[in-house]
Amino acid sequence: MAETLSAVNQGLERATAELSRVREEIAKIIVGQTNVIDGVLVCLVAGGHVLLEGVPGLGKTTLLRTLSRVLDLRYQRIQFTPDLMPGDIVGSMIMENDEHGHKNFRFQPGPIFSNLVLADEINRATPKTQAALLEAMQERTVTSGTNTYTLDAPFLVMATQNPIEMEGTYPLPEAQLDRFLMKILVEYPSREDLNRIVEYTTRREDVELQQILNREQIAELKTICRQVVVAPHVQTYAVELVMATQPGSRGALETTNRYVRYGSSPRGAQALIECGRVLAVMRGRLHLSIEDITSVALSVLRHRIILNFDAHADGETTETILDKILKGVAPKS
Repeated sequence: MAETLSAVNQGLERATAELSRVREEIAKIIVGQTNVIDGVLVCLVAGGHVLLEGVPGLGKTTLLRTLSRVLDLRYQRIQFTPDLMPGDIVGSMIMENDEHGHKNFRFQPGPIFSNLVLADEINRATPKTQAALLEAMQERTVTSGTNTYTLDAPFLVMATQNPIEMEGTYPLPEAQLDRFLMKILVEYPSREDLNRIVEYTTRREDVELQQILNREQIAELKTICRQVVVAPHVQTYAVELVMATQPGSRGALETTNRYVRYGSSPRGAQALIECGRVLAVMRGRLHLSIEDITSVALSVLRHRIILNFDAHADGETTETILDKILKGVAPKS
């Protein structure tokens, strides 16, 4: 028993140290944006996908490219445009001649067959193309004709949205937004961070990155995160947070009933637990705490609630509503 406990503790220490080294290595390229880096890492280890929202030029593309180098993962970038077709993402059947001159069909895999996929400005593609990507995200398979192809693990889609220039875009439906584990807002850098960004990007020498983990080690990290203990009162708190977003439910706050049209689905509660577990390992613990849940709550829930007209009329936003919910739901010991 003591040997088993010692092995578990050693695995935890190794996992925490490895995740810390990955964050430090990424920080050589990405200045600031600690919450964004941590959120993307949490989604990768938890096995989910992440939606980033921010204006152009804040390093979203650079982040995923850097992550692929640090983790030795295959990376693809897809620029979403109105004329992008589903086959441009998942692949298509092509005709080719064999050595005997016979014509055969062969499946040509699309860019979705990578470990890290950047779906840049996903809201600029048509709903049909968005659905093709989101189906692959959910099922982790691609079907062409009668054949089904499995995507390699780990598999992370980082989709980006530009909050400006909304003309000519196709906003993601709420049911599809729900498939993202997290939605993270990418803020402008501070004055100090901006100075460092200018300094790093204008110097001549390139930064050398070290490979910290590989696919097998990432799989081990996932196994360790699944061992994080979730106490009943912590799980209850996660469930009550989600219930508090649902108008008309027994746990709904007055703010929710007044301003929220639709609350989070059960996926919200699942995501709070899964993301919280990874964050607990990052913090060197094998038990989930209330603080872990509250740390990931905004990113997990902000895209899972829909406000009504009264909220917009009174100047309420998703952030302000969630802030009131977090303050209004007291954890039970």
